Amino acid sequence: MKKLGFLVLIAVSVNAVGQKPEGVFVYGDALPDAPDLAPRGKYSIGVKTMELVNKNQTDVLKRKDGVDPVYDRTLKVEVWYPSKVGDAQKDLISYDEVMGTYNDPKRPLIPFKFNGRANRDAALLKTDGKFPLIIVSHGYVGSRYIMSYLCENLASKGYVVVAIDHMESTFRDAAGFASTLLNRSKDVLFVLNQIADLGKAGSGSFLSGGVDADQTGLIGYSMGGYGVLNAAGAGYSDGSVKLFGVLAAGSDALKERTGSNPAYRATVDPRIKAVVAFAPWGMERGVWDAESLKGLKVPTFFVAGSQDDISGYEKGIKAIFDGAVSSDRFMLTYMNARHNVAPNPPPAESLAPGLPFDEYYRYAEPSWDQRRLNNINQHFVTAFMGTYLKAQDNSEYLNLAVDSNEKTWKGFKGRSSTGMTLQQVKAVK
Repeated sequence: MKKLGFLVLIAVSVNAVGQKPEGVFVYGDALPDAPDLAPRGKYSIGVKTMELVNKNQTDVLKRKDGVDPVYDRTLKVEVWYPSKVGDAQKDLISYDEVMGTYNDPKRPLIPFKFNGRANRDAALLKTDGKFPLIIVSHGYVGSRYIMSYLCENLASKGYVVVAIDHMESTFRDAAGFASTLLNRSKDVLFVLNQIADLGKAGSGSFLSGGVDADQTGLIGYSMGGYGVLNAAGAGYSDGSVKLFGVLAAGSDALKERTGSNPAYRATVDPRIKAVVAFAPWGMERGVWDAESLKGLKVPTFFVAGSQDDISGYEKGIKAIFDGAVSSDRFMLTYMNARHNVAPNPPPAESLAPGLPFDEYYRYAEPSWDQRRLNNINQHFVTAFMGTYLKAQDNSEYLNLAVDSNEKTWKGFKGRSSTGMTLQQVKAVK
């Protein structure tokens, strides 16, 4: 009972679910030193939960006698969008989330709630034309809510933002890793097609007439980064099929996503105009090689921690950045950060005594305040997506000195742009 009381006390005092007291920090709120483009935009935000079903997909987790059966993949998605009602700076909503990992007795699922700023099921604003589409993919394991601070922020600035719960890869249903390896990019492309159809005039959906899927951006974190890079043109290496086969009882189903496969090239969708990859996993495992990375041709913004011990830095994320020679690209590096450069701050409940330390460290960074990281991410993703999805001139926020310690970066308050680097490289034509 003492532990339960501690959980309740922290949930009320920090999250203040359903209340609007002054001084309560909601994920994504701007700190005093937040850079210029970090605060929320002019739009109030609506949010809606949907389920999309991708039928007859390869089921590598139930492979038997050398045959991969098929199954239906149900993808729960959260959609944030500009809405007609409310105040984007004050509205509060409560999201239902869990920590822990399904089927792991050492990390049982623990429900918790946290606040955001949106209006559940509000109508989509349709007086300002169609809004570009952004699709968000979480890590393994994770959920559609793990970057809610960024999703809400972008919706308030005039985007329809769709975050996916990838089946067999969430806190609630984690399963064999082979499913994640195969399905990440396929899920993203399926959701793009589904939202594009729902956004067409006369579809009968609340999105009807409000989505410009021809201007689509992708955002992925960790295994989400792995997936969105592949969805945008970075075909996996032939060697990655061997790794996949070890995990999938000899299946070679990943061949369909390799850069050497002509059928894969046909899946690269020209509607995808920009990619943000937070700590993308895979390079240290040979998922890409020099030739396969050449297929990535859309502008890409990489975000990394210099001490990433999950995806790797020099031989991991930076090697992807260096090898993507066909892309105009940026790489923001947080010095001394590890892997958690993308998610929400740790939930208050992760501080409860007796919980595995990793429940806190699924979110937290050892050398950075997560709220500070969130604000900086909001700033740079706003500048980058605005450039490539809305034709905004945000060059002053992107064309910066490489080392933030040498000179205060444009958009940052005096003396506040420390501990970062931003590299920029043009595509080889």
